Amino acid sequence: MRLLPLAALLFASATQAAEPVTMDVHRDANCGCCKAWISHLEENGIRVNDHVESDMSAVKQRLGVPPRLASCHTGVIDGKFVEGHVPARDILALQGRPDLLGAAVPGMPHGSPGMETGTVHAYQVIGLGKNGQESVLADYPAK
Repeated sequence: MRLLPLAALLFASATQAAEPVTMDVHRDANCGCCKAWISHLEENGIRVNDHVESDMSAVKQRLGVPPRLASCHTGVIDGKFVEGHVPARDILALQGRPDLLGAAVPGMPHGSPGMETGTVHAYQVIGLGKNGQESVLADYPAK
């Protein structure tokens, strides 16, 4: 009889683990790279709620994205901002970082997800801590 509660607990844990990660993405209607980045997220198991915005500056300000980290689109996952062309694996890693307000790939570097142009520039994923300090979360070299 004791196995039934244990089996229920294991089933519940497996069900929770299978839940897809969902992210809200705010973007301008006319931006093609934003759509390409959303495709990258979906191909990597992130479910996207797509929000077309008329004033991205206001969205970024509301979400606490510093201007120096800005790019073209802004996502929100688990209460954290995701600014620009951040790779899916770095977005998923944010779940284990309660010390961060968000992560960003400033600008629009060629070769980052959604910016596949045949050229690959070096870029970094920058984390913004709750203390206001920035740190490099990932380095992607030029090729």
